[in-house]
Amino acid sequence: MTGVPARLRRAVTSRDRIVEAVADLLDRGYRCLLVGAENAGGRGVDGVQVGYLFARPAPVEDRVELVVDVPADDMWIPSVAAISYPAGRFERGVHDLFGVRPRDHPLPRRLVRHAHWPSGWYPLRTDAGPAPRFAPDVSAFPFVEVSGEGVYEIPVGPVHAGLIEPGHFRFSVVGETIIRMKARLWYLHRGVERLFEGRRPAEGLELAERISGDTAVGHALAFAMACEEALDVEVAAPDRLLRALLLELERLHNHVADLGAVFNDVAFGIAHAHTQRLRETLLRLNACVTGHRLLRGGLRIGGTQVLELPDPEVVAGVAAEAGEVVRLALDHPMVRDRLTGTAVLRRDDAARIGVLGYVARASGVDVDARRDHPFADLAPTLAVPVEDAGDVLARVSVRARELGTSAALVRDLVDRLAGSTGTPAGRADDGVDVPEGAARGVGLVEAWRGLLCHRVALDGAGRLARVTVVDPSFMTWPGLAVALEGTIVPDFPLANKSFNQSYAGNDL
Repeated sequence: MTGVPARLRRAVTSRDRIVEAVADLLDRGYRCLLVGAENAGGRGVDGVQVGYLFARPAPVEDRVELVVDVPADDMWIPSVAAISYPAGRFERGVHDLFGVRPRDHPLPRRLVRHAHWPSGWYPLRTDAGPAPRFAPDVSAFPFVEVSGEGVYEIPVGPVHAGLIEPGHFRFSVVGETIIRMKARLWYLHRGVERLFEGRRPAEGLELAERISGDTAVGHALAFAMACEEALDVEVAAPDRLLRALLLELERLHNHVADLGAVFNDVAFGIAHAHTQRLRETLLRLNACVTGHRLLRGGLRIGGTQVLELPDPEVVAGVAAEAGEVVRLALDHPMVRDRLTGTAVLRRDDAARIGVLGYVARASGVDVDARRDHPFADLAPTLAVPVEDAGDVLARVSVRARELGTSAALVRDLVDRLAGSTGTPAGRADDGVDVPEGAARGVGLVEAWRGLLCHRVALDGAGRLARVTVVDPSFMTWPGLAVALEGTIVPDFPLANKSFNQSYAGNDL
């Protein structure tokens, strides 16, 4: 792993050839990262361009975007949902936000926009105009009804007893066994991608950090890397190492907290209390590193700036204590019984759906962008844990093992940095040359939930014309519904926590 990301290649194709071209990339081992759109004309009257972004992992890493022009008077694309489940969901989002209809899509209903959103108004088109009046949300929930003797329904949400954002789950149940679950998200569509438009790249970092509060480093880094590729900015090796360090610190505090929360859902509250104590130690360490407990403020376009390096002994101590908490919890027969065989996501389903991160690795799908799409050389310290059972226990085990990996990486990175605190603040932001004409770039990082992708397009003045964001939660949320089949209702909170996907990262 050289630590130098592959550059984006763009290839223009036609609607007649796009299905064949996508199938060819999939056959050659490429993964669908996103299907997105951008306005082709300055006033939105010339239609849109739809881009299909794919990447192939190292050691032959490659990133390619297939581009299709869609005229304003004939707004459709042939659906590729039959050969790529993730692409089919992206197509529905493009239809909702840009009005490009995916022809022959097997599930053509709305994805992002709920039924009370006005018909014929597509908010990311430059000719969209002011938002029209919204009708009251009195629509029926779109789900497949399950019928049969003893079948009944349980609605959960969208308002929950806690600080989490809204999401509605509809269960079809016999006795206590879940036959089918349907999730409805996007209750708080915030228009994040539109908020980026017109800003300079440096001005977009603060917004990127706030897309999903628990993933400040992941989103800001993917955004910065996309801008740097578009601006042809080279990042020095020490700055890349600092970025990898910040990612591991973010991974650690989230994993520690979530492991305790899983045990809390099986009434083993003492484990939760100890992991919250350990997370507090990490958050205080984070504040010393960047000045913010959630690690905001450390990233720049072209560089990285920290106040001080973390103490690897503190990190190693937290990882060891958290590992001991996990061991003691799993030694308890009640805890292990509740986790074993619960909410199984089989490998074939995980691969077909395209789930990411620890959810994928717990189902035997060996994906990790730190190795597959590296921006810093982490070998040989990086060890990617993989389990194959696909149940709650496997997801807990993967995350527990990742604590040791992250602690080892922190120690290695601190030793290699040897006291460097990165690029002086402001140097890269103020010294970037604006490219001639439009420029585009992609940033890929292994955030703590999995591979996170930002794609940016700059206009001729160097301002953000389009930012497309794919949080790993968008890819992984559908896996929860599949894993819940055959699970009992009382285990839903446990299964949901073991996935722990972001509402905010999904509901952009």
